[in-house]
Amino acid sequence: MLVRGIRGATTVEEDQVNEILAATSELLQIMKEENQIDMEDIGSILFTTTSDLRAAFPALAARKIGWDKVPLLCFQEIEVPDALPRCIRVLMHVNTDKKQDEIKHIYLKEARQLRQDISGE
Repeated sequence: MLVRGIRGATTVEEDQVNEILAATSELLQIMKEENQIDMEDIGSILFTTTSDLRAAFPALAARKIGWDKVPLLCFQEIEVPDALPRCIRVLMHVNTDKKQDEIKHIYLKEARQLRQDISGE
């Protein structure tokens, strides 16, 4: 079994706790479903947020949906001029037998523009 990285990103309209938690929860659940991930196979998850999001840690969303055994860590994304605002990014490390090209990276809402090559935009 190999460790593969699964990327995902989403955005929120406002820096509100409920929006950050709902958007992150939705993203994590879609990443898990689309990649047919067993919780035991998740090694860790890294989250980043743009500097305009301060109301909540995205990792809290994972805890609230029962992912209490997965190591989680949050960071602030570097500030780049004209970058996409109010964005939450995820890097999930998963033990899997899937090949690199079988991994489905998930980009939702305005974050689809970050990876138009794989988000169908």
